[in-house]
Amino acid sequence: MIPGKDEKVGKNDSSKEKYGVFALFDIEHFVRRIIKNWYWFVFMLFIGYAISWIYSKYYAQNIFASDISLSTSNNTASFLQPTQASQSINFIWGQNGNQDGIFLKKMLLSRSHNEFLVKELDLFVNYSTKGLIKSTYLDKDDSPVFLEIDKKHLQQTHYPITLIPKGNGTYEVVLPEEGESTNLYSYEAENFQAIRPYTRPANKIIRINEWYNSPNLRFKLVQNLVTPKIKFENIIINLNTVNESVNDIVSTIAVDFDKEISTIMVIVKKGYNLNSTVNFLNKSVAELQKKRLADKNIVNKNTEAYLQGNLSNIRKKLDSSANVLNYLKTSEKLYNIKDRDEKSLDKIKELESRKADLVSKISSLNTIKNTLQSQDFDKMIGTNAAGFEDGMFSASVTELKALYAKRSEMALIYKANSEPMKEINRLINESRMGASNSLRNYYTKYYDEINKIDRDVSDANSDLALYPEKERKYLDAERGYNMIEATYNSLLGRQNDTQMRMATNQSDITVIDPAKNLGQNPIAPNIKLAKIIIILGMLLLPLLFILIGELLDNKVRNIKELLSATKIPLLGVIGNNSNENMLTVLEQPKSSVSEAFRGIRASMRFLMNNEEEKGKVILVTSSIGGEGKTYVSINLASVIGLSDKKAILLGMDLRKPKIFGDFKIDNKYGISNYLTGEVEIDQIINKTRIPNLDVATSGPIPPNPSELLMSQRNIKFLEELKEKYDFIIIDSPPVGLVADSYELMKYSDANIYVVRHEYTEKYMLKMITDKYHNNEINHLGLIYNDYNTKQGYGYGYGYGYGYGYGYFDEDKNYKEPLLIRIRNKVQTMFNKK
Repeated sequence: MIPGKDEKVGKNDSSKEKYGVFALFDIEHFVRRIIKNWYWFVFMLFIGYAISWIYSKYYAQNIFASDISLSTSNNTASFLQPTQASQSINFIWGQNGNQDGIFLKKMLLSRSHNEFLVKELDLFVNYSTKGLIKSTYLDKDDSPVFLEIDKKHLQQTHYPITLIPKGNGTYEVVLPEEGESTNLYSYEAENFQAIRPYTRPANKIIRINEWYNSPNLRFKLVQNLVTPKIKFENIIINLNTVNESVNDIVSTIAVDFDKEISTIMVIVKKGYNLNSTVNFLNKSVAELQKKRLADKNIVNKNTEAYLQGNLSNIRKKLDSSANVLNYLKTSEKLYNIKDRDEKSLDKIKELESRKADLVSKISSLNTIKNTLQSQDFDKMIGTNAAGFEDGMFSASVTELKALYAKRSEMALIYKANSEPMKEINRLINESRMGASNSLRNYYTKYYDEINKIDRDVSDANSDLALYPEKERKYLDAERGYNMIEATYNSLLGRQNDTQMRMATNQSDITVIDPAKNLGQNPIAPNIKLAKIIIILGMLLLPLLFILIGELLDNKVRNIKELLSATKIPLLGVIGNNSNENMLTVLEQPKSSVSEAFRGIRASMRFLMNNEEEKGKVILVTSSIGGEGKTYVSINLASVIGLSDKKAILLGMDLRKPKIFGDFKIDNKYGISNYLTGEVEIDQIINKTRIPNLDVATSGPIPPNPSELLMSQRNIKFLEELKEKYDFIIIDSPPVGLVADSYELMKYSDANIYVVRHEYTEKYMLKMITDKYHNNEINHLGLIYNDYNTKQGYGYGYGYGYGYGYGYFDEDKNYKEPLLIRIRNKVQTMFNKK
């Protein structure tokens, strides 16, 4: 990288090439920093493992799931469930071929069914136990006692009640130190009510079946008849509202159908306790079976009674029609009509029988419609009486009945124009519209069929127009009898079906596989994944800090990148100065750092046109203070003075004098005094320990340093020194702060720019780089200062430094970094012959 005498290495006339631009991110240095900070990653690995272990053991709440499979193969939907409230009917089922299964799915997920279970089984009471850190949710059957509340008394919800066993059937009731509320919940009205303020209830020891009384609680403990397998030091009980309990349950239930057999339903329940999910599923399905059977019996009884009444009426009409027909046969002698068109008559008989059946079904539809409008659901008949089975209609009717019941309850609490009443009325309208639309579809279907039959009958009647009046009268009577008979037979058939159902009635829900506790593993959380995420997250923290530091770091750290960006020749690399002063070459002449300065002295001849000429001016500068400009000036001057060349070191950084301290020279008079005409040149030149090296210090700080350095007296001063000395080394001001050095460079033969490792900012090199490549500065070279080999990496421009530690006497106690020792060992192994 050292140019020849007549070369301008690094300069390029192409305006397209950019100089002074460094890479935004140095991946090589980033990797080095990661390796350098390896202990942080090890530390964070241990921290992450500890956190993940504590999380999995003390904080992770396992979520379990159990399932139950049902068969709903009997397509007989019912819609009377008297004790249930409801939710909106806006469901998307996706199982159009299994209407009864859809109905059951809706019921299982409905608020009505789950609210009934919550109230019936006291599922608003939640049990848990707590160790030193972790709380564990319990199933009700896992607790040695059950908490039974007085539903007529206002209760505080979300208020942990701790029961501590005291022996002999006694428990201490421990309440929180704070948190008692005056806004209490009524389990009868299912709303919150305010009471007067009160003092915190005291802890109390109570016995089994003894009532605990306080302003915000009233309950008693009931002994669990089954002794739990595990004894707990405490039982913590929390009360929820009915609405919260229902919502929690519905959110943890999933209902789906088998992909191959759509009539098989699989219900999955998730929860913090496996026994709780198993018990809930089995109890939920058992309750649904019980109510399903009861509802079917009510509907079938209503249907049987309805059909029996219709049969009685039709029987009278049939008898009357038979009498008329017999009279015509006997009195008019029309029982043997000649040339009867039996084909047309049979066709008419078939059409009118079908019409009679449809008329009967429409009559049943009217009954269902009227019942729906009158809201007398206890008298509802089955849709099979109207000739169809429709699970969606049944679900809508059930929904509507439950909503009406719920509205009656709410009317006792809320005003008619309140938001809850508006919402329940909206749901009623939606459900009523759904049921009406279903009936309307069947009305349309039946009337379309009747109209078609009427047209076909009209066409067939045209063939009978030629019969005599008496014979036509007989044929009309016969057709009337046939229609009534067909209606009677249709009703009789539906009655037989209904009676058969009643005789063989059983729940159409069959449990294939009940829910069981088989020791299933929790489905969540994924402890292994959580541990991996926690550990990786902790490992990413130091990586993130290093990355942010790297992105925000704008210091020069890489020699290759420096040379690539500036395209300025490199004279040499100076290592870290371990001396207390800056006279390294004098104090440690055999050190690797001193050898590096000798290498720089040798490289400088490439910057000068004719090194043999006398009075060569060497200017040393940098971007800002602290980069080692003065240190380089002193030691470079020392190396030149020791090489039998007469040299002088000029302290021309008039703003911040430094040189005098290391050489122990009085700075009372210096260059600033000479430039102002106060003293003569001989008065500011000082001898040093090196015979061929003189020093002229800066002197007192003047008020106008720039004007003094740019003055003609200073130029004459340099010219005069050229006659006396072989080399003049100028310690000039930093170019990043003032422009004095740029003016002095016009009179120098070589310019040295000092860049300090991990100190110089990259952007500071932009100006000097531009001036160099625009030919505003010539004979420029870089010195890379304060390079530290303990980082474990080097560069090809060592000049006795970087690979020289241990060779020089002063470095004999130097110990190479571990990575360097490993690298050298590996190289030695592979280089063996």
